[in-house]
Amino acid sequence: MELSPVLLVVLGLVLAAEFVNGWTDAPNAIATVVSTRVLSPTRALLMAVIFNILGTMSGTAVAATIGKGIVQVDAINLYTVGAAMIGIVFWSTLAWYYGLPTSESHALIAGLTGAALATAGPEALIVAGWKKVGIGLLFSTFLGFFGGLVLMTSIYRLWAKAAPASVRRLFGKLQVLSAGFMAFSHGSNDGQKFIGTFTLVLLLGGVIPEFHVPIWVIFLCATTMGIGTAIGGWRIVRTMGLRLTKLEPVHGFAAETGAAMTIELASRLGIPLSTTHTINTAIMGVGATRRFSAVRWGVSRNIVTAWILTFPVCGTIAWLVAKLTLVFVG
Repeated sequence: MELSPVLLVVLGLVLAAEFVNGWTDAPNAIATVVSTRVLSPTRALLMAVIFNILGTMSGTAVAATIGKGIVQVDAINLYTVGAAMIGIVFWSTLAWYYGLPTSESHALIAGLTGAALATAGPEALIVAGWKKVGIGLLFSTFLGFFGGLVLMTSIYRLWAKAAPASVRRLFGKLQVLSAGFMAFSHGSNDGQKFIGTFTLVLLLGGVIPEFHVPIWVIFLCATTMGIGTAIGGWRIVRTMGLRLTKLEPVHGFAAETGAAMTIELASRLGIPLSTTHTINTAIMGVGATRRFSAVRWGVSRNIVTAWILTFPVCGTIAWLVAKLTLVFVG
């Protein structure tokens, strides 16, 4: 089957967005294990790539939600998805330049929504899918924060009489496992979102007859995300692991485990959430167990501002691009 130039361009834009996802979102999985010096950046990045790929291959529930549960497939076209991807790449690259972790989940959902509204109107949106998005916001914000806080408080109580050196040695080993768990969970949720989008484009382009995720799409998108992480992930690692709060291995373990458990629960329920929000709030929760001032709230404010702006910025860019496409292409 001959692929149209428009289809190839839109597939390329999806991969570009997945690559940027590797820049700005996937590094969250290893930020703490690097900042605590449990693993070197090179080893941590390699682990992130491997476990992100494994997580991406662990299911397709989130991919299905993104691909056919946010907007009506018959109400959009290739130009709609392409417009959404342009908004994601622009905004996420800008945030990455300033070292701010952004939510590719929210960027993707906002972009698809903005472009769909421009081309088909409000009837293109699926209410049930947006309910899952709302649940994902609650998961990532509250379960992330309190998961990190509760785990850290429990560890303090259980190892209250242990020598600090022995605690550091123990959790230095355990944090390797928790970082792997976090990278795996990131792949199982965030990695699947662009897999769902890529599959949606194949469906819209007539390459596949129904929404079904081919195995080669999983490998292609997962590898693209991994390359993005390896090339540009350090900026986000620095913000998350070094600037937000001072972390020891025990803190990194608590934050990663709390965040990963939350993300895995959402993934199995097909709920697309922001892994960025989840690990950020988990780190804040862990930092707050020491003292409220242990968290650098100025850095937190900048991160939260980027979160808030993601929806309107990506949605507006996608809407404008889709409208311009309608004018010039029809």
